[in-house]
Amino acid sequence: MAANSNSSNPSLDLDPDQPEHPGLELAQFGAGCFWGVELAFQRLAGVVKTEVGFSQGHVPDPTYKLVCTGNTNHVEVVRVQFDPNVCPYSNLLSLFWSRHDPTSLNRQGGDVGTQYRSGIYFYNEDQARLANESLEAQQRELNDRRIVTEILPAKRFYRAEEYHQQYLEKGGGRGLRQSAEKGCTDPIRCYG
Repeated sequence: MAANSNSSNPSLDLDPDQPEHPGLELAQFGAGCFWGVELAFQRLAGVVKTEVGFSQGHVPDPTYKLVCTGNTNHVEVVRVQFDPNVCPYSNLLSLFWSRHDPTSLNRQGGDVGTQYRSGIYFYNEDQARLANESLEAQQRELNDRRIVTEILPAKRFYRAEEYHQQYLEKGGGRGLRQSAEKGCTDPIRCYG
């Protein structure tokens, strides 16, 4: 998918970033507070890098504090760099669906606001197709509970402040480090 340019507002452009190495792909997911979601993706074999940040908003270079005002329309996302030969995109989608309540509009647990909405932000048409197919499958499983997950092209990614990166692996607000080792199944404890 070619990046478009909106010279008057770069935050509305498609994400122009590319994976660090040939053969890798990027993906973006919004599933509530990005700390726990990032740690879950870090543990997945084939994921070579994760970053947390903001996307889908209308303000260039937002800060965490600004996003939390609810005035930028950004969503907290995890941008995943992965090797599709080791970790198919469908594995990322399975983890995404398992990590949050996709029927909860603009909230996950106690976290409330548009920045906590559920979203899959795709980089190419294959990702878009797989995302839509996975949403349809999830909806069949949930019957009468309507999924509110948005599926949209990945807009420009704005990396969150450094203290947010790998936050739970580094110990979070309590200094209790959590393992990001591949395959780790320890419960993820999200704390500020």
